[in-house]
Amino acid sequence: MSRALHAEWTKLRTEPAARWLLPGIVLATVLTSLLAVAAASCRGGGGCGFDPAVLSLTGVQLGQAVVVLLAVLAIGGEQGAGLLRTTFTAVPRRLVVLAAKAVLIGGLTLAAGTVAVVGCVIAGRAVLPGNGIVVPPAGDGPSLRAAAGSVLYLVLVGLLALGVTAAIRDSAVSAGAVFALLYAVPLVAAVIGDVELQRALRRFAPMTAGLAVQATTGRDELPISPWAGLGVLAAWSAAALLLGGFLLHRREA
Repeated sequence: MSRALHAEWTKLRTEPAARWLLPGIVLATVLTSLLAVAAASCRGGGGCGFDPAVLSLTGVQLGQAVVVLLAVLAIGGEQGAGLLRTTFTAVPRRLVVLAAKAVLIGGLTLAAGTVAVVGCVIAGRAVLPGNGIVVPPAGDGPSLRAAAGSVLYLVLVGLLALGVTAAIRDSAVSAGAVFALLYAVPLVAAVIGDVELQRALRRFAPMTAGLAVQATTGRDELPISPWAGLGVLAAWSAAALLLGGFLLHRREA
């Protein structure tokens, strides 16, 4: 496993696109959150319906797109160029290769996601009070859960994208499929007139379920509880990796 992990790290480290994707996760997440908190304003008191944690962590919704691209690159580039055969010649156990890629993507996303989320929290605490939005004190339990959960959310999105790419084998199609799963399903739910169906879609869609972990106010109105929502995303990611591993093991490289 260590040999496979070292090989995967070497390949990704020497990939030019990876050099801007990792800082891109941080920049996209923090800058989007900064714009969101700067645009929010509450002069009437009572919080104006804003959840300060969700508002501060808005950038996660864009940052996850860069995470998807990084995960797709980790395996899709080799598949497209036919280099995966060389990888399997060096490491014949294909599931070990996929596991090494998962550990690598998970670790890199954990590091970049932590920096990004901390930046978002700092931006929110610096800007929101001046806009009339009360921010809970540092160390507040729900706020810590929202921040830590957002980091885990990004990691799980990366693993989901890795599994989908291992199954589909085409980088462009894989990225499109993951983006549709993350972004299109909530849009469909938003335009459905049936309230129960809309709630069900939001409860089981990976993005809307997973991002429930950010909520610190109005939790009774959520379609799913915060940690259960993250569990739904974890199930999507596990299913994608299992399917990707099964197909990777069964078919030709």
